[in-house]
Amino acid sequence: MKLKDLKKRIITSIPLIFLLVLSFYYSYILIVSLIGIFLISFIEFQGLISKIFKKKNSNESLFKLLANIFFAIYLAIFSLLIFGEVTENNSKLNILFLFAICIFSDIGGLFFGKIFKGKKLTRISPNKTISGSIGSFISSMILIPFFYFLINDIFLILTIIILVSLFCQIGDLFISYLKRKANVKDTGSILPGHGGLLDRIDGMLIAIPVGIIILEFLI
Repeated sequence: MKLKDLKKRIITSIPLIFLLVLSFYYSYILIVSLIGIFLISFIEFQGLISKIFKKKNSNESLFKLLANIFFAIYLAIFSLLIFGEVTENNSKLNILFLFAICIFSDIGGLFFGKIFKGKKLTRISPNKTISGSIGSFISSMILIPFFYFLINDIFLILTIIILVSLFCQIGDLFISYLKRKANVKDTGSILPGHGGLLDRIDGMLIAIPVGIIILEFLI
């Protein structure tokens, strides 16, 4: 990543972090923010699918329709899971924990991959390395002492972190695969230095619902 892009990413991240903090204290801000995120990411997803199939025929149109229906249903399930948890402070802490895992997983993957480089993880995304994947897990574990008060069980915290980080990486790879098929670098340009909104939440789309389900059944 170029220094110029890194500066843009840091500057863009500041208001996003501020919004996340406000969302923790005010449920209506969280709900409005999530609705906006879902709508924008759905539009970006539609654009991505359209770029994959530039030539129209019945089969491709059917695939695009099914893909968009699936994504819309998935976002609906995602929103129901989160909206059902946003009114209580303890549930907010659980959601904050899951978001933090995804953020640290993303940061760890980026820095470990840039520093250690090494063998590529998969051909789906040439920039993803095995060292980056390992770094995602390691960086997420930094959160253990900060959330030990929430889940007073080291083994359970480790299990949640590993699974959420894993699904976060799977979600990232899935959108990377679609971008590769569409021959584009980013899903959009709404976030300077980051690309599209979907570029930033791709891993969270799968990881957060998985994390909420795990918390519901294991705690």
